[in-house]
Amino acid sequence: MLKDIVAVTPLEEYQLYLRFEDNKEGVADISQLINFTGIFAPLQDLNYFKKVKINPEYGTIYWENGADLDPDVLYAVITDKPITSYDNLRRLMPQ
Repeated sequence: MLKDIVAVTPLEEYQLYLRFEDNKEGVADISQLINFTGIFAPLQDLNYFKKVKINPEYGTIYWENGADLDPDVLYAVITDKPITSYDNLRRLMPQ
């Protein structure tokens, strides 16, 4: 499903406007996706959070400290669609 992120704009609080290569776009509240611990701890500082960049090689967003987010997860959030490869894995795993 991998769709590259082609635009990112920080908004209020921990929200990011994201646009993908297929022109799907929307706002993701990153505070609902991560805990501000470990590599994500610096992102709790909103000034640092707003320094988000696009890594065109990997098609995702990142911060200078090396924190990044899976574009499939962000695409699922924006489009409100499940990640099909994860759904398929769940069906294969024993209950």
